[in-house]
Amino acid sequence: MRIVFLGTPDFAVASLAAIKEAGYNIAGVVTAPDKPAGRGMQLQQSPVKKYAVQNNLKVLQPLKLKDPVFIDELRSLNADLQVVIAFRMLPEVVWTMPPKGTINLHASLLPDYRGAAPINWVIINGETKTGVCTFFLKHEIDTGDIVLKEELLIDEEMNAGELHDQLMVLGSKVIVNTLKLIEAGEIKGIPQGPASNKIAPKIFKRDCFIQWDQSGKKIYNLIRGLSPYPAAYTTLDGKHVKIFKAKFEPMTHVDKLGTLYSDHKTFLKIACKDGYIHLLDVQMESKKRMKIEEFLRGYQP
Repeated sequence: MRIVFLGTPDFAVASLAAIKEAGYNIAGVVTAPDKPAGRGMQLQQSPVKKYAVQNNLKVLQPLKLKDPVFIDELRSLNADLQVVIAFRMLPEVVWTMPPKGTINLHASLLPDYRGAAPINWVIINGETKTGVCTFFLKHEIDTGDIVLKEELLIDEEMNAGELHDQLMVLGSKVIVNTLKLIEAGEIKGIPQGPASNKIAPKIFKRDCFIQWDQSGKKIYNLIRGLSPYPAAYTTLDGKHVKIFKAKFEPMTHVDKLGTLYSDHKTFLKIACKDGYIHLLDVQMESKKRMKIEEFLRGYQP
């Protein structure tokens, strides 16, 4: 099969590498345009482009996916199948182009957690299990017939970054197995059924602010579900402080919610609805990320 791969971040690179290592013919790679970043605002390539260039793969970087010039160039690659992982929403003219269709890898057990941020939301919501799915694209986002599905247990201390890395590896294996099935003509897509009430919308800054009148478990899950990016945050002395790691100490108390307690050396905890959240790894705005002991040497609550 001639395959065109569409993706941008590191999560997609693992699958692209697995496809290449499995010996498939990658006719081209479509990724995001280079963007200025960093202090010098130098143009930065996406992780997928870096991998493609290093491995002498043809790269397309359209600004607009409906651009006729891009459509013609994509069509000239004569792909039998397209693989999409962590990329933009595709217009119908793109995803219907290959004769064998276009498949997507999604980091959840569909139909649960359709949307842009499934890895974050499964942890925020306290799930103990997630996984990856491959499915054929159709009009409605994340609704196509499932090809393969693999589960993964979520440890109660795992954060979103750690889950991302495990799903990235699992996904690369599932994508190759999916290609083998398609190549062998053994595809029997399974309809997803009705939509789930568990969704994974894009995360905005308002979703990251900690509400101290909530339960400790809910706050703890929010912190690990947003770590390391974009990170849950609170305010101390009027400044935003990102919290990357914490622990929950359940306890009955009568303290005002949001009250800080510290020995000024080893711990800083904040009162919540049913106990205290101990901050362990933080970053105050305009400062570097620090373990709490280092943070307290320069901050006195």
